[in-house]
Amino acid sequence: MAMPEKSSCTKPSGDFSHFPQIIELNVGGQVYITRYPTLISIPGSLLWEMFSEKNLCSLTQDNKGRFFIDRDGFLFRYVLDYMRDRQVVLPDHFPEHGRLQREAEYFRLPELVKMLAPKMNKLNSVGNDLCQNDLEELSPSIDTTFNPSSSSIVHISGPDNPLALTTGAGSHLKKAGFITIGYRGSYTLGRDSQTDAKFRRVARIMVCGKISLAKEVFGDTLNESRDPDRPPERYTSRYYLKFTFLEQAFDRLADAGFHMVACNSTGTCTVTHDQTDDKIWTSYTEYVFYRE
Repeated sequence: MAMPEKSSCTKPSGDFSHFPQIIELNVGGQVYITRYPTLISIPGSLLWEMFSEKNLCSLTQDNKGRFFIDRDGFLFRYVLDYMRDRQVVLPDHFPEHGRLQREAEYFRLPELVKMLAPKMNKLNSVGNDLCQNDLEELSPSIDTTFNPSSSSIVHISGPDNPLALTTGAGSHLKKAGFITIGYRGSYTLGRDSQTDAKFRRVARIMVCGKISLAKEVFGDTLNESRDPDRPPERYTSRYYLKFTFLEQAFDRLADAGFHMVACNSTGTCTVTHDQTDDKIWTSYTEYVFYRE
């Protein structure tokens, strides 16, 4: 998307009425609409500087005239909520505390950073221990003990086969589960079957599986905009990856201990060109990965 900047502007002289009262923002592809006083309500913040000390023509605008900010569009909703009410309410099982704190630091909102700091400290302390729910998923009748200060061994004893799962220093117990990778593409095939098909890939790799597993494997490369605020123990089929190479997704899954157990593909003819008799086919392929 081209980001043209307006060139025919005049320098303001202390009066910022050249900004409209209703401001449209494009933050990382997400559109927000808010009042101009909201954006300048916190002196010293980045938004205050952008919309107070700078003139209109110095700000980047997209092709629809919205002011463009190259930051996380999903997390900006909480930044804007804080600027409206001086408080922020996060959903349960919110997994983005660290990234939201980074956004607060970028937008120069020290009070918001302080609000998020206790949550980050609590999450870090919990992260040093294993999630009891994850261990209980292995069997409803097993007993688990874990001593993070003395060793990196989790002892799991059951009525049949007592065992010990060993994790490396600083690592966590990896859960079993499935992750499905979906890939859609299209190709044009002429009437001469000997002619090479013109294959066009659609730049989107879908991810289906448990939220916690998907985030563990793909991390920041996972786009959650189509299904935000999902608890980690739930499942989704609406996530997709920010990169477009299947091999890169396969490598990440292999590094996390997953291996491919199944795949399937379908193809349908969608369009026929009347003049050339070329047919456009679409294909959808799914790759199923499993970690024991």
